[in-house]
Amino acid sequence: MRKNSLFDPYYIKTYRESQLDKKIESLNKLLESCTLCPRRCGVNRLKGQKGYCQAEIQVRVSSAFAHFGEEACLVGRYGSGTIFFSYCNLRCVFCQNYEISHLAEGQDLTVEELANLMLYLQKISCHNINLVTPTHYVPQILQALRIAIKNGLTLPIVYNCGGYESEQVIDLLEGVIDIYMPDAKFYSSSVSEKLCNAKDYFENLKRVLKKMHQQVGDLVIVDGIAKRGLLIRHLVMPNNLAGTKEIMEFIAQEISLNTYINIMAQYRPCGQAYKFNQINRTITSEEFLEAKRIAFSLGLKRLDK
Repeated sequence: MRKNSLFDPYYIKTYRESQLDKKIESLNKLLESCTLCPRRCGVNRLKGQKGYCQAEIQVRVSSAFAHFGEEACLVGRYGSGTIFFSYCNLRCVFCQNYEISHLAEGQDLTVEELANLMLYLQKISCHNINLVTPTHYVPQILQALRIAIKNGLTLPIVYNCGGYESEQVIDLLEGVIDIYMPDAKFYSSSVSEKLCNAKDYFENLKRVLKKMHQQVGDLVIVDGIAKRGLLIRHLVMPNNLAGTKEIMEFIAQEISLNTYINIMAQYRPCGQAYKFNQINRTITSEEFLEAKRIAFSLGLKRLDK
């Protein structure tokens, strides 16, 4: 391998120093009584038992391609090398990828095949490897990453998650992930309990966002392309069910005023949203503009356009 440059992916140094193997070993142990996310189901994934996410031990992938619909700093000229994993540890009732997260559409892959996908995305000139909903497959992903590194992978890794993460797993991902891209979905515990059965979502999110920021810092963009750092997504919900003001206050006061945030307007009722009157509609332009106004009023200026 060549010598490190300023923005080489973190995992290259971790691999060279023989730390990646240790991280994989620790993560594999979590599969014996699964605690990969805050639900801590305790099932033995190695023996085929299933927890809340319903994922088995073998990785299932819905699709992998050069994605041009992500944030501009991820897409660049050649696209974000996006890998969509099936299943999900949140399973929001309104999920826009319901067929993937709930119905598990996709194809089972070995870790070798997953590594080859990463290398393929690099071969077609993608700017990063964008892992979408990776939480329940972290041990297998790192196993694949180890193989891909041996075969020349040098792209930054984007951890594109729902924000409901295990602090222990995030600690183990230090030195592996270059760009954390979590959702900041809900403030209210009653709302998160109702919509994704995670009453502790925001309390957990606060701790995890702090750890992510401590590891990678504010988002660094070079020549229009994100290299490392924290990028937070916030989906505006109908009737302010997301709790935009409280979430933005936390980011401004306890993370960084220089946090890069994508306040998103694309909510639409999908999945089982029709069963819940408060979310069975798209948002209004007034709701979206108010969310952006709140962020600006708190001093958060790095909003994705």
